Amino acid sequence: MAGTGALGYRVHETAALDPGHGAAFDPWQRWREEPGPLGAVAAALLAANPHNTQPWQFAVRDTEVDLYADPDRTTGSLDPYLREQHVGLGCALENLVLACRARGLQPDVTLLPNETDPTWVAHVVLNTSVPRDDVLHEAIPSRHTDRGPFGPGTLSAAELADLVDATDLPGVQVQWLDSPQDVATLGEVLVDAATALVADDDQSRDGFVWFRGTDAEVQRYADGLTLDAQGLSPLMLTAAKLLPPSTRAAGDTFWLDQTRDVHTATAAAYGVITVPDVDDRGAQLVAGRLLQRVHLTATDRGVSLQHMNQITERIDRARVTGARDTFAPRLAALLPPGGRPLVAFRVGLPTRETRSSPRRPLAAVVR
Repeated sequence: MAGTGALGYRVHETAALDPGHGAAFDPWQRWREEPGPLGAVAAALLAANPHNTQPWQFAVRDTEVDLYADPDRTTGSLDPYLREQHVGLGCALENLVLACRARGLQPDVTLLPNETDPTWVAHVVLNTSVPRDDVLHEAIPSRHTDRGPFGPGTLSAAELADLVDATDLPGVQVQWLDSPQDVATLGEVLVDAATALVADDDQSRDGFVWFRGTDAEVQRYADGLTLDAQGLSPLMLTAAKLLPPSTRAAGDTFWLDQTRDVHTATAAAYGVITVPDVDDRGAQLVAGRLLQRVHLTATDRGVSLQHMNQITERIDRARVTGARDTFAPRLAALLPPGGRPLVAFRVGLPTRETRSSPRRPLAAVVR
């Protein structure tokens, strides 16, 4: 009887029978309801971002929207220079731009409008225009990170190139690694980086703090990483939800195993976004816009995408600690000379339905 009661409690605690529901998931369903600039912000909330920290705040007026970094929503030692945070803010900016155009508002974007306020990352002036239909705008509610296995089959060089439209995004490029040798080599580097990351107590702790293991946590915080978003099969997901809550060590082992046996083992190709200067805040924001654009395009084309940044996280960690950096030269050897790598991702053909990650409501992010 005690065992049955504990099992029933875990079913309730993890929402095993009703995943992806509740207030934490309402923004995915209700993002079209708000008109005007506020509705465009509702679309921006659904953008990709590091560890689902949702590191943004918005100030909204009838003819202007300002985007700010939230200094309290960081991943610590995983992102000591806030590069990933600003890439995530760029992703939100791209969604905002698409949603403004769809609502008959032509956005004029100024990046980093005030050098005395580093949290103010974009100022968007809105002018009335004709609403623009865009497949990328329509893909916004369907775009999710796919952490599951990708199916057999390859993506041609032409198909990969077709995922990238860098129009009006100067200075950023996507470098594709799609040969079997390059895919295997980068996979090895990703696994090694993941191994080093989980062995680093600070980075392990700073990542695990964003894990939400129960439905109560998901609904309370409406952010972070969840079991539902791990790309597990239905059977494995149910089993994971019925087991006792995960410890940090168990979570690290799971992620490392997934990286080795699923993520890198099934990737069809990798993309690496490069910029002239990885410390340039403007370049980080523009790279985020391109990353979101690629992900939305992939969603529209039926291609899965997963962000994988453990290599650059270890590069930054070495820079902070003064340790010998073994990852920068290994990654550079796979890329053409010129730009420096900022973010990476894998692409492939989906095998499972992806699930939504929780999102905070408009009221929590609008000043």
